Amino acid sequence: MSAPKLNRVVPDFRAEATRNKTIRLKDLRGQNVVLYFYPKDSTPGCTTEGRDFSQLHGKFRRQKTVTLGVSRDSIASHEKFREKQGFLFDLISDPDEKLCKAFDVIHEKSLYGRKFMGVVRSTFLIDGNGKLRKEWRNVKVKGHAEEVLEAVKAL
Repeated sequence: MSAPKLNRVVPDFRAEATRNKTIRLKDLRGQNVVLYFYPKDSTPGCTTEGRDFSQLHGKFRRQKTVTLGVSRDSIASHEKFREKQGFLFDLISDPDEKLCKAFDVIHEKSLYGRKFMGVVRSTFLIDGNGKLRKEWRNVKVKGHAEEVLEAVKAL
């Protein structure tokens, strides 16, 4: 599967998520979907990003929008992270990187001079018809959730 293209229907996917859910994109038709990819549970930037989306959860819901976080962490890790932070949305576990690769968010990164393949913080807005309407890559956390909410309102 090649990375989704703007204004085109995003191919259906099936993924395991918190609260014992299986997420299928096609089952979310009729609602907007914010799919945000983040590097790792319980790290500072990822915690802040999740809290920001959680604080705006009601506003997203009023816009008929489902928020889903995605990382390579396990369901067990996600459950602990979600519970500890009080996130009001589900987290998708992608340990085999199928979803990460489908959205082309795995790239070479560098930390303290060491190079590795990691998740580049990215967000995708899919409308109620399943079309990709907006994407953000190399996201900076501060103000990002609010920016995504404004894009949802503009649909």
